[in-house]
Amino acid sequence: MNPEPEYREGLDELAAHYKEVLTLLGEDPEREGLLKTPMRVAKAMQVLTQGYSMDAHEILRSALFKENYSQMVIVKDIDFFSLCEHHMLPFYGKAHVAYIPNGYITGLSKIARVVDIYAHRLQVQERMTLQIKECIEQTLHPLGVMVVVEARHMCMQMRGVEKQNSITTTSDFSGAFNQAKTRQEFMNLIHNNS
Repeated sequence: MNPEPEYREGLDELAAHYKEVLTLLGEDPEREGLLKTPMRVAKAMQVLTQGYSMDAHEILRSALFKENYSQMVIVKDIDFFSLCEHHMLPFYGKAHVAYIPNGYITGLSKIARVVDIYAHRLQVQERMTLQIKECIEQTLHPLGVMVVVEARHMCMQMRGVEKQNSITTTSDFSGAFNQAKTRQEFMNLIHNNS
């Protein structure tokens, strides 16, 4: 069982606003099924945006190890959930991250934590991809970094264009990944299902 998360300041005020939202939508926030909804939503929103209070650079530095390894390190298929800043609807998918160490490596789970930190903010996929890359680049100073994010956006599936099967892919890279051959090796490795 997961422990109850620590909530940030403003939880009661946030719940009061959600109660008002229910009223504005034409609902009765006093009916039995909705009595606890404003607080539930407020708590959910604080969890879904907890990345604002976390330092991704510090997470990487907390498990930094000197290592003489200079080949590609890939953490692929990192599941994530985020909220689009335009409609505050979820987008979700997988992030694939590679870096080529330059004297230092980090704990593999820390790469996934970096993805989670940036995903747990109001986001656009393009910025999240860039932030993940820049964090690894600025903290580890590797020979190169590449990030690919593949996601489904509920704002495209539930409203507007309503295209349920569309997937958005973004990428960003630096250093050694500026070479097409290195990028291709990464892409081959993340899409290899064997």
